[in-house]
Amino acid sequence: MQVTDLPEILTVKIEKLSNLGLGIAKFNGFVIFVENSCPGDLLKVKLTKINKNFATASVLEILEPSPHRVEPFCKMQKVCGSCQLQHIDYKAQLEYKKQIVEDAMRSICGADIEVKEVIPSPKITNYRYKIQYPISETKESKRILAGYYKPSSHELINIKYCPIQPEYCDEIIEFIRVEAKNCGVSGYDEKAHRGLLRHVVIRMSAQTNKCIVVLVANTEVLNEQLKNLAKHIYSELENIEGVCVNFNSKKTNLILGKETVCVEGKDYVEEALCDRIFKVGVNTFFQVNPATADNIFRFIKNYIVENVPNPSVLDAYAGISTFGICLCDVASSVVTIEEVPASVELAKEIIKENNIKNVEPNCGDAGKFLKDLAKEGLKFDISVIDPPRKGCSEESLDSVYKLTGKKIIYVSCNPATLARDLKYLREKGAKVEYIQPFDMFPHTYHIENVAIIDLQ
Repeated sequence: MQVTDLPEILTVKIEKLSNLGLGIAKFNGFVIFVENSCPGDLLKVKLTKINKNFATASVLEILEPSPHRVEPFCKMQKVCGSCQLQHIDYKAQLEYKKQIVEDAMRSICGADIEVKEVIPSPKITNYRYKIQYPISETKESKRILAGYYKPSSHELINIKYCPIQPEYCDEIIEFIRVEAKNCGVSGYDEKAHRGLLRHVVIRMSAQTNKCIVVLVANTEVLNEQLKNLAKHIYSELENIEGVCVNFNSKKTNLILGKETVCVEGKDYVEEALCDRIFKVGVNTFFQVNPATADNIFRFIKNYIVENVPNPSVLDAYAGISTFGICLCDVASSVVTIEEVPASVELAKEIIKENNIKNVEPNCGDAGKFLKDLAKEGLKFDISVIDPPRKGCSEESLDSVYKLTGKKIIYVSCNPATLARDLKYLREKGAKVEYIQPFDMFPHTYHIENVAIIDLQ
């Protein structure tokens, strides 16, 4: 059909979910993506944008709800862009996430790879232990606002209560809303690139319930206003291990700048994972849902014990060498590589404090490091790779393939780039045994996956 033939308001049946959590419907064969919808819904919708091959729409009326549709437990769900699936019952969310992974494997990887049932998150509320709130202020009263952006926009929604994070984080943010203004700290105006406080980042420990607070400032100088705000947060709130200021004065979408100073207390919290204690710092990559992270690490550890006893292990994109440290007691040796110096230094501290002798942490670009190791002709029984959302470069995949003798364990938060990289490895001769998904982010379309890849 012609795009011009589409009526503005129409009735559609939602067939499935897209990889971004949008409902997919068809009108005379034309694809329509519908926000806040659920497979099985019969809806009256209004088109909001029409492209050549698809349209987007918003819900005007639910004519017949899906049996899996539920009332969101957060009143802000429809305007906040964080929990796209909260209107769907949790069991169905897991089924839809499995389907998203399967679709990616078929459409991108071009293979019917076995995808196991999604292992649910042990907690589906109050599970998120890292919070990143953008900050702004009202034009007239200069009241500080903190929250999340509306979907597909940079319109900030002031969030007073968020049920997916520990309640104490709401108390911290509310204190900062009030105290920042009292200390003369202004909120950030993104368009004008003015205002002092850009973001507040909180890293809370599920093990100790203690926090570090990071004030991300639109400056390169630690001024008295920021010092005073940090002092008040540290002295007047409980369970605050430390307060840091991160400097980010660039016009960028990146939350953190390169330099951070600890103004009060410590610049890390301690978190438990796989029966070990880790130090998690400001710039440290560490999973935001510790309970699900623990499930992932134990799953990988058990797989190695049962299938490749006492292996040599390569841990790439290692962060604070979490995988390497968790696997050290079932491995003969572990080599880790991470590009963030602060994370490598924390890894060295953890290794020393735990008297671990068989883990060697390295700092550098993973791609270059892997290439250099491959040139040396080294071989590891198992490689564990946990790259960022963009996945691996072909060069890095080539190196890991050369370096690994038995199994690659690929941990990914992005089904699309995982499917792309698995296709590349399969073309080189690797066999994907299966994919085990874990729900790291309940009520969102995000899904964490562990792919087991056999090279023998």
